[in-house]
Amino acid sequence: MKLSIQRDDLLKPLQQIIGAVEKRQTMPALSNVLIQCDAQSISLTATDLEIELVSTINQMTDEPGETTLPAKKLLDICKSLSDGANVSISIDKDKAIVKSSRSRFSLATLPASDFPSLEELTPIVSFSITQTQFKSVIEKTAFAMAQQDVRYYLNGLLFDLNAEGIRSIATDGHRLSYSEQLAGLDITENMQVIVPRKGILELSRLLQHNDDVVEIAIAKNHIRVKIDNIIFTSKLIDGRFPDYTRVIPEKGDNLLVIDRNEFKQALVRASILSNEKFRGIRLLLNNAVIKLQSHNPDHEEADVELVADYQGDDIEIGFNVNYMLDVLNASSSELVHISLQDSNSSCLVQYPDDEHSKYVIMPMRL
Repeated sequence: MKLSIQRDDLLKPLQQIIGAVEKRQTMPALSNVLIQCDAQSISLTATDLEIELVSTINQMTDEPGETTLPAKKLLDICKSLSDGANVSISIDKDKAIVKSSRSRFSLATLPASDFPSLEELTPIVSFSITQTQFKSVIEKTAFAMAQQDVRYYLNGLLFDLNAEGIRSIATDGHRLSYSEQLAGLDITENMQVIVPRKGILELSRLLQHNDDVVEIAIAKNHIRVKIDNIIFTSKLIDGRFPDYTRVIPEKGDNLLVIDRNEFKQALVRASILSNEKFRGIRLLLNNAVIKLQSHNPDHEEADVELVADYQGDDIEIGFNVNYMLDVLNASSSELVHISLQDSNSSCLVQYPDDEHSKYVIMPMRL
């Protein structure tokens, strides 16, 4: 195998796939990138056996072939070279010789046959959606995914698909986020799949806010997403996601309408003296003035007042301040609506300019 390529043409694909390289690997090949060259193109593949990323460069090569190189070292070499530099890679027995100008690097290789690949994908459902639509439903909900929960099906994002569009739902058992994009999908059957947390984070990183079309194929155990020159493949979580329709409450009789940015800043101020472990904040609602209170084991207290439009009963409710801040950071809306039934029920958070997104936060005892 022998190839010659501009540094920038190699650097970007390496940066796109590096997230799939396994850092704490049990198989040596998983820390490598698979490079495959034919007469017309170069493909770079990285995997951790849960997700796989393939980036294709449309460029002729000097000598077709395939090998695997240490991914992080190759990326660092490319980063260290100057813009516009030319890079040549050739294989000499079990070494790869990387040259650029007066720099020369000798990297250990592993046979391409040692590199694992995910099983062939036989799609059950295939459809297209714009990058903006797909990225939007992920960004508005992914923050509520669980991390290393024993209920493994919560450690990912649920996509609920039907002919009208795509819904994304995430929950860690204490909060829930829901968003929908009406995209008119070309599918004939409803389908639910859970994509693991790492796959969702990689997808969010790869997707851009533009109208370019993303092609999505879903098989029994995998999802595959084609974004420009990248093919993303992830295993699906095999589990039954909770019935989210039963968790999302109806709008309560008590409605708080408040400036999103002012509320966010007040929460940050009040949270300074909250318990570092539980991050509890008490919200007191009474006519036009609302209060935010917090305290910690050192008997320190914070009391922050805000003027807001509140209609309803006097309510005192506790919640995790980080959960509310995550919801406020998921939108750029000017106003936020918080609907409550009573002190012991979950609150429903919505934005007036986004009727297709809903957020549920459970109360906590303080």
